[in-house]
Amino acid sequence: MSDLVVIVYPTEARAEEMRQKVFSLQKEYLIEIGDAAIAVMHEDGKVKLNQLLNTTAMGAASGSFWGLLIGAIFLMPLAGVALGAASGALGGALTDYGINDDFMKELAASLQPGNAALFVLVKRVTGDKVLEAIKGSGGTVLKTSLDHTREQALRDALAGVSAAAPDAGASTPVG
Repeated sequence: MSDLVVIVYPTEARAEEMRQKVFSLQKEYLIEIGDAAIAVMHEDGKVKLNQLLNTTAMGAASGSFWGLLIGAIFLMPLAGVALGAASGALGGALTDYGINDDFMKELAASLQPGNAALFVLVKRVTGDKVLEAIKGSGGTVLKTSLDHTREQALRDALAGVSAAAPDAGASTPVG
């Protein structure tokens, strides 16, 4: 099961920096993400989404290839490319991968102008190591699907607060 985490940052650059940090943690196999998008509230009140995958462009590229192939069979490669690109772009625009775009825009509408929200869909995580890596990085948790304990641990890590240490007198069984 995946968990959604939405963290607000004062600038788009800061949100992008944290997204790159999440990608580096993924390369270390500490976290597995399904999607990571940034929503920015502009001064004019419009929300811009910065997503990992541009499904419209991917659809157009794929459609162009298949259109060229089919067009070559019928000796009309240019018409095939044009038709394939148009239909691929339309199909890509109608495809929504990962976090729902409408949900991101709706949630980002509550941001202050200039602020950015980092949306991360987490499939799997090694919690203690990831929290240590993002400790003190700032940001405000806007929404999560985490339980209360894990959400508070995330809030504490972002704020740079150390987790409560186990009782010094208690012994931990080994083996």
